[in-house]
Amino acid sequence: MVNNRDEMKVDKMERMRDGDGTASLTYLVESNTQKNARMFAEVTLPPGSSIGYHKHDSETEYYFIISGSGIVNDNGKDVQVKQGDAMITGNGESHSIKNTGSVPLVFHAVIVTY
Repeated sequence: MVNNRDEMKVDKMERMRDGDGTASLTYLVESNTQKNARMFAEVTLPPGSSIGYHKHDSETEYYFIISGSGIVNDNGKDVQVKQGDAMITGNGESHSIKNTGSVPLVFHAVIVTY
């Protein structure tokens, strides 16, 4: 299966999970096409934008930072992230992410359900 970029669904989400600003999500794979894949998207956060703090139950989310930099709240601990970093939020854990840089923060987000 090949997914062409120009055919991928794109959503703009205001205040995603009670965060700040607008998040842009490009769905790299439609969630209904793969078992246990709730989401596989490229997320872009403009400077100052964020995805609010939230919990994952019966699933794991992976972030792979493509470009930019920011702060992740990883279960109550703030951690700086930059290009090349990865983050894992497992079952029962919580996180948020904020672009603290001057350029867009771009990352791939993958959510796998159990």
